[in-house]
Amino acid sequence: MSGNEDGQRGRHRPGAGRRNAAGRERNRPVNRSHTRAAPSERTRRADPARLVAFEVLRAVSSEDAYANLVLPARIRQHRLDKRDAGFATELAYGALRAQGTYDAILAKCVDRPLDQLDPAILDALRLGAHQLLAMRVPAHAALDQTVGLARAVIGAGPASLINAVLRRVSARDLADWTAELTDGSDPVAAAAIAQSHPEWIVRALRQALAGHGRSVEEIGQLLDADNAAPVVNLVALPGLGDLEEAFDAGAQPGGLVRDSALYSGGDVGRLDSVRKGTTRVQDAGSQLVARALAGAALRTDGPERWLDLCAGPGGKAALLAALAAEQGATLLANEPAAHRAELVRQALRPVDHRVWDVRTGDGRDLGSLEPESFDRVLVDAPCTGLGALRRRPESRWRRRPADVAQLAPLQRELLDSAIAAVKPGGLVAYVTCSPHIAETTAVVSDALRRHPEMEPGDSAAALDAASLTGDLQAGRAEGAGSTAQLWPHIHGTDAMFLSLLRKKTSAGAPAGKD
Repeated sequence: MSGNEDGQRGRHRPGAGRRNAAGRERNRPVNRSHTRAAPSERTRRADPARLVAFEVLRAVSSEDAYANLVLPARIRQHRLDKRDAGFATELAYGALRAQGTYDAILAKCVDRPLDQLDPAILDALRLGAHQLLAMRVPAHAALDQTVGLARAVIGAGPASLINAVLRRVSARDLADWTAELTDGSDPVAAAAIAQSHPEWIVRALRQALAGHGRSVEEIGQLLDADNAAPVVNLVALPGLGDLEEAFDAGAQPGGLVRDSALYSGGDVGRLDSVRKGTTRVQDAGSQLVARALAGAALRTDGPERWLDLCAGPGGKAALLAALAAEQGATLLANEPAAHRAELVRQALRPVDHRVWDVRTGDGRDLGSLEPESFDRVLVDAPCTGLGALRRRPESRWRRRPADVAQLAPLQRELLDSAIAAVKPGGLVAYVTCSPHIAETTAVVSDALRRHPEMEPGDSAAALDAASLTGDLQAGRAEGAGSTAQLWPHIHGTDAMFLSLLRKKTSAGAPAGKD
C-alpha cells in the first residue's frame, strides 16, 4: 500500500450468524452496517512510508540524531519506492519543521501537559497533525493510518488516545487553529507559533536582518523560506566533475554559481558522479563563499598555500582543493576530530593527492605552529547554524540562546589563529552559516579592533565576482570594506555570512600580485 493511499477497509465474509459457547455471535450477517471506527475495521499495521517517518522522529527525539542522516538509511532499509520515499520525506521533515505549531495545537487537544506524554505518542501525534493540517491526505486516511501505526508500534491503549486527540485536531483547519493561538499575541510570539520557530530565534533573525542592512519587515518571508523544502544543490568539482549525468536525470543549471545544478530527482546517491565524489551535494551559498576566497586578489608573492582551518566534513575543502589545483596552489585542511578528518580525506580523494594534505589537530594552534605561512585562509567557524534551518529541520528545537555565548570564544580564537597564520598581503575569510549578529559582524569588528595589522576587504565585490549574476546585493559597508550576507528568502541559499580580511604588508601598501 502506498504511503498516501487510504488504509485497507475491513471486509465481511458471507455466512449465517452463529453463536459460541458464551452466546456471542461469531459470524455476523453480511447486511450488518459497520462504521469506520469499529474495531474490526481499523488498520492494524504500520504503513511503511509512515513507519519510516515515525522512526526518523523517534531517532531525532531519543538519540539526538540528524534527520538528513537517518532518513535515507530508513528509506533503503524499508525499500520504499520513489513515491513512498517522497511521502516519507515530506511527512518527516514537515512534522519536524512545524513542530512548534503542532505542539501548540496539540496542547489544546490533550488533557495533560505534553511533556507528560510518552515521547513516542507525541511523535505519532505530530505526524498525524501534519497529515491532517498540511498535507493532501484525506482526514479519514490520516486518522486511520496514524492510529494503525500507533497500534502496531506503540500499543492499543496509546492508539485510542491518539485517535481521540487527532479527531479534536481535525475539527479545525490550520488557519483557524493559528488564528485562535495567535489572537492577542505580540508580533514575535505570533510569528513563532504561526511559522514554527522558537521566539528567541524569531527575535534574533529580526535583529540580524536589521544588522545586515535589510528591513525587519522581511521576517515573515525569511521564516517561510526556512519552512520550505530546499532543492538539492550540486557542484561539479572544477577540472574533475561534470553535471551531464545530473542533467540527464532532470537537474536544472544553477542560476547563482558556475558548475552548479538544482536536483530534484530523488536519491542523489544514485548518480555515479556523486558516488565518485567528483560531483558533490553543496549549498550554493557554500560554493559562493569558497569561490569568493579563491578568486579574490592577493598581495603576496610566490606559490600559494591555502588553509581550511575548520575543514570537516569536507565540502568546502573539496571545492577549495579543486580550485587550488587549477591555480597551482596547495591546500592544508585542518580538522580537530579524527573521524571528521577521515571524512575530509574521503571528500578530497578525487583531487590530485599532491595538492592537498589533511591535519588532525586543534585549529587554534596553527597560528603559532605556522605563523604567516598561508596566502588564503578559510575559517568556516562552528556556529549555531541558524542560517541552515531549512536543511536541518530539527536544529531550531535543539538550539538555545546560551549556545551563541558559548560559541563566541571559540569563534574568536579560531579567527585569531587564522590571522596569525596568514601572510602579509594574504586573505582570511571568516564564514558562518548563521546571520546572528553575535556570530558575524560582532566577531569581525572585535577582531579588527584587536588586530590593527588587519583591514576589511570588499567581501561583497568578491562574492559578486564569484557569482553568475554579478550583483547579489548581499553587501553592507563595514569601515573601509564590506561584509556580505546571503539569505534564503532573497538568494535561495543558506544564510551564509562572509567577511574577507586582509593582512597589511609591512609598509601598509599593496605588494606582489593584484
